[in-house]
Amino acid sequence: MPKTYFVRTFGCQMNEHDSERIAGVLELHGYLRADSAADADLVVFNTCAVRENADNRLYGALGQVKALKDRRPDVRVAVGGCQAQKDKTLLLEKAPWVDVAFGTFALADLPRLLAEREGSGVSAFEFREQTETYASALPARRAQPFHAWVSVSVGCDNSCSFCIVPSVRGRQVSRPMEEVLEELHRLADAGVAEVTLLGQNVNTYGRDIAGRTLFADLLRATGSVAGLRRVRFASPHPNDFTDDVVDAMASSPVVCEHIHFPLQSGSNAVLRAMRRSYRAEIFLRWLERIRVAIPGIAVSTDVIVGFPGESDEDFEQTMRVVEAARFDSAYTFQYSPRPGTMAAAMEPAVAAEVVAERFARLVRTQERISFERNQEAVGREVEVLVEGLSRKDAERLTARSRTNKIVHIAADGPVAGEFVTTRIVGAHPHHLDGVKT
Repeated sequence: MPKTYFVRTFGCQMNEHDSERIAGVLELHGYLRADSAADADLVVFNTCAVRENADNRLYGALGQVKALKDRRPDVRVAVGGCQAQKDKTLLLEKAPWVDVAFGTFALADLPRLLAEREGSGVSAFEFREQTETYASALPARRAQPFHAWVSVSVGCDNSCSFCIVPSVRGRQVSRPMEEVLEELHRLADAGVAEVTLLGQNVNTYGRDIAGRTLFADLLRATGSVAGLRRVRFASPHPNDFTDDVVDAMASSPVVCEHIHFPLQSGSNAVLRAMRRSYRAEIFLRWLERIRVAIPGIAVSTDVIVGFPGESDEDFEQTMRVVEAARFDSAYTFQYSPRPGTMAAAMEPAVAAEVVAERFARLVRTQERISFERNQEAVGREVEVLVEGLSRKDAERLTARSRTNKIVHIAADGPVAGEFVTTRIVGAHPHHLDGVKT
């Protein structure tokens, strides 16, 4: 009887992409997907290491799965991804019931490691610092047949003081453009209509192989892929939104009118401490340039509250930039030190109660702005791609606009993967209401 697997993913789109590859590798070796950990013979945790709560969530989940292993000793537990790459064998010391641990460069090794575990009776692990097999060369079991993640590079050459990514993903390594385009053609031929290009710093794609920015060339080339209707990308760095990239976005019929433009802080003093290569006034000028070139573009961002040494005035500067930028949405975080980063040793720490108060104020402000931005869409007709039933209301469908806005419509006809035109009739901070026209 075939064995079953269940993959739980923590973290970013790169982790989601890796999880699809993990699932694809397992299915290539005869495993079948289970609906839950309780129903699986193999439970895989694909982990994130960006924030402290990622550690807590992982070890909490491992504590829960230990109870499953106590009831069913034949269940196997594997942990991969960034947290595994960071902790390495410490992970096995903290959770000795883990059978297999593998780092970010060892996705393809999971079947071999499972076989080693069965043969030896002890935990097996692999934490190499580079890979000979690019993740996108592995088979994938995609969550949605109409959407695909496509990795164009791994690793990052920046040295932001708060970020653990270069330690767990390495320096940037780009795929040859012809290889990326070949994958895009294969996906489009298989019915994929929307792709998201992935890289830790996606808009420096190609610099390590050609000595110049190639991302604009890649964006332009995606327009020639027959059947591909939408192209997104994540995650970029503001400093690398060069004019050629903006022009490529503006001229492409398939590149969506949405960017992620991570601010992190509106204080120049904090930005210097973060080792970010821009200042607040430059950030706002860049943002205005993009909005002029691409009218109607939606902008999301990241903001960290409570970075070491952040004063009241530093936070007020962040609030002023948030008000001026009028982001459509924001991922907001309370700073947590990550061992192995420069910021982990920085002083002084901001008191937890101060961070919490600042964070709550920021969230309230951004939710107001997001609501106001969404209200501007009411009455417009927009094309949406239906993603499936709403998780909260079985009578509603969740769809997504080109500007990356979630639109809920009645579940009375369209199906997942279908493009439909909707009229926006209602606005909320995090989604829109629409009716099919």
